[in-house]
Amino acid sequence: MLNAAAIIELHDRLVDLWHRRPEEDGAPAGGEWLALVARQHRANFDLWHLEDEARAPGATDAELAAVKRRVDTTNQLRNDLAEEIDRALLAWLDERGLPNCDAPLNSESPGLMIDRQSILALKIWHTRDEIGRAGSAPGHAERNRERLGLLEEQRADLAHCLDRLWRETLAGARRFKLYRQMKMYNDPSLNPAIYGKKSG
Repeated sequence: MLNAAAIIELHDRLVDLWHRRPEEDGAPAGGEWLALVARQHRANFDLWHLEDEARAPGATDAELAAVKRRVDTTNQLRNDLAEEIDRALLAWLDERGLPNCDAPLNSESPGLMIDRQSILALKIWHTRDEIGRAGSAPGHAERNRERLGLLEEQRADLAHCLDRLWRETLAGARRFKLYRQMKMYNDPSLNPAIYGKKSG
């Protein structure tokens, strides 16, 4: 079910597609699993470009406030979908009597690792784009080539770790849990800046 190479291929294909045709869904055919990975990746893609907007030099205070609200909403979606990835994997494993509750616990779940893979795909795409950007300062392309090498190495390392965690989980030698992000700032009952204003 989980294969890091397939996830990397999907991430890269979708980043390229969405930069050319942002309105396209691009969800893969043939299964809910990769469609879920694609939805989580889309949240990261949208978040990346919202963060760019938030740093536009000429943006007004009102524009920045609107972007900030969209960043919060999109980041919440991103985290919710990473948790949903773990739920889907754990449900699949549960049908097979896994994970082994006596196995050592991995500190990071596959959903969080796939989220990191998604962000690396975005960094790699944008770094490649910077290498070829016309009119950039001297040395810009070379600096980005160095960055690209490091990013690709990090992605390969993470893919190896993700595949190993999945293999060991299937073998009963390791386990992972669903870790809830417990974001508080979007919850009106937990954010004092919200409930304090209402009660005042």
